[in-house]
Amino acid sequence: MRSLSQATTVVTKSVFSRKYVALGRIVEHWSDIIGADLAGKAQPAGLKYRRPISKGTEKGAEKGKKPEAILEIATTSAHATRLHYQKDVILERINTVFGDRWVSDIRFKTVSSLPSSFSRSKQKKPSLSEEEENYINETLDFVTDKDVKERLKALGRSLITDKK
Repeated sequence: MRSLSQATTVVTKSVFSRKYVALGRIVEHWSDIIGADLAGKAQPAGLKYRRPISKGTEKGAEKGKKPEAILEIATTSAHATRLHYQKDVILERINTVFGDRWVSDIRFKTVSSLPSSFSRSKQKKPSLSEEEENYINETLDFVTDKDVKERLKALGRSLITDKK
């Protein structure tokens, strides 16, 4: 007798190893696939596999045919709209990198914010001058909600540093 954890590992090893290797390759080439300007604003969240549907087979897929993958991309709603219009270009880049048309579709998963650790840019963003900080603070003096005020300050800082 073996424990359930050992048996599960044997059964799922081949499936999960392929899935996570493919996702790892996408993450590795992410800035080439999506473009350097959007690489920190969206991230691959997962791959969902499905068998290709073939007519005339009972189980829905012919033997020997590869399953198709759907890439899930996590991003904010504003960037999801922008990326949706670039969906075909992104698919083409993915399949150019991997040499085969195994990613057949992209779905966008809307998140409120992305983890800051995902951004691969090595450049340190310039800090704001005292004058710029004062400008942001004075502009937002009328905002009474503390949480909203902090988020607007972060947005203002981001806009100013992006211009630099």
